[in-house]
Amino acid sequence: MTTLPALFLCLAALMAILDWAAVARDSAVLEYVSKPSATAALLLTAATLDVSHDAPWAWRLAALAFCIAGDVFLMLPRDAFIPGLASFAVAQILFTVSFVTSDVNGVRLVIGLIIAIPVSGLLARRFVGAIKRSGHGELVVPVVVYMIVISAMAVGSIGAGSVVAVAGAVLFMASDSLIAESRFVREQRWHDVGIMVTYHLALAGLVLGLL
Repeated sequence: MTTLPALFLCLAALMAILDWAAVARDSAVLEYVSKPSATAALLLTAATLDVSHDAPWAWRLAALAFCIAGDVFLMLPRDAFIPGLASFAVAQILFTVSFVTSDVNGVRLVIGLIIAIPVSGLLARRFVGAIKRSGHGELVVPVVVYMIVISAMAVGSIGAGSVVAVAGAVLFMASDSLIAESRFVREQRWHDVGIMVTYHLALAGLVLGLL
């Protein structure tokens, strides 16, 4: 890795750590600065990596841009869950396109499907049931659609074959599962920090998976 992307990656790490501290201390001002800044720094890392500026690279940058939009929506004081969910859904679709436009292996795709389908099914059963019991049935369809697109992203990462990107995809699913667990099932004190730690590590994996 050359100097410029390494500097952006260090900046992303610093902003991520500040965001974890902001979430732990419930500091809205610090979170408003650090959360989107961490993702933006990761986008700049990806943009300056010494890799081919091909279609997978361009789609990955577009996905990260939508992640920034999702970051902003989900940290607003008003409830902007649906716009945030939509932004991240578009990001997952773009990540998937990035993977499938690279060197995808059919056998790995099948393996990804075999892994993703039962895992997604179990999570969907848990979260959809909790959503219905909470009286927010209008969220069932958006959440199910999102689970489908993030599962497709995970399968695409396995098909593309980058171990680092696969780790990023798995951590992204873990982060989003924690959001659903906290919002619809039962919130734990560590969830907020856990969501952000897994999210930032996920994005780092998806960025470094370009190498």
